[in-house]
Amino acid sequence: MKERTALVTGASRGIGKAIAARLERGGAKVLTPCRQELDLLSNVSIDAYLSGLPESVDILVNDAGINRLGSITEASDRDVEETLQINLVAPLRLVRGLAPGMMERRYGRIVNISSIWSMVSKPRRITYAASKSGLNGLTRTIAVELAPYNILANAVAPGYVLTEMTRQNNTEADLEAIRRTIPAQRLAHPEEIAEVVAFLCSKANSYLTGQTLLIDGGFTCQ
Repeated sequence: MKERTALVTGASRGIGKAIAARLERGGAKVLTPCRQELDLLSNVSIDAYLSGLPESVDILVNDAGINRLGSITEASDRDVEETLQINLVAPLRLVRGLAPGMMERRYGRIVNISSIWSMVSKPRRITYAASKSGLNGLTRTIAVELAPYNILANAVAPGYVLTEMTRQNNTEADLEAIRRTIPAQRLAHPEEIAEVVAFLCSKANSYLTGQTLLIDGGFTCQ
């Protein structure tokens, strides 16, 4: 990834932070805008950030996301709108803004961070599951459209990962119960997800595109 510039959203913590660090170790220059620079809730902010980029971006990792728990009867309009905006609309706008430059240079790597809840589900994940399922569809479509330009697009769907969001949504008792449901008998570490993303973003990946890769310790195989 030397001489490549990567843009990673959601890089202040968790999986995004691990991805940014791994891409830097791989030789990429990594842009990790804070919310003041790039507010994914605001399409105006997204467009302003894209128009103000001082350099071309070769690698895009859409990691930022929110997961507001609520059933179909609990989810408010605000929950629905903001979850879809951050998890789906913002990645789409970033891809749309950066793809023309990648097409012109005939090189690009795009990785969207999805979730196992786009493949299977559980109660109170209605908005999150919908947004991540949409992200998988976005990934497949841009992969087909951009492949002729040597731009590869994939999604990574982590299972349970030891992040702040996971601890926020689960008690210690919950986490212990979750561990027992995973064939690998443990949750993933953010660095393990970052290794897969790094491969997808590198020139070592020359043909894999349009896929959603589940990294879940065998959870969805049961």
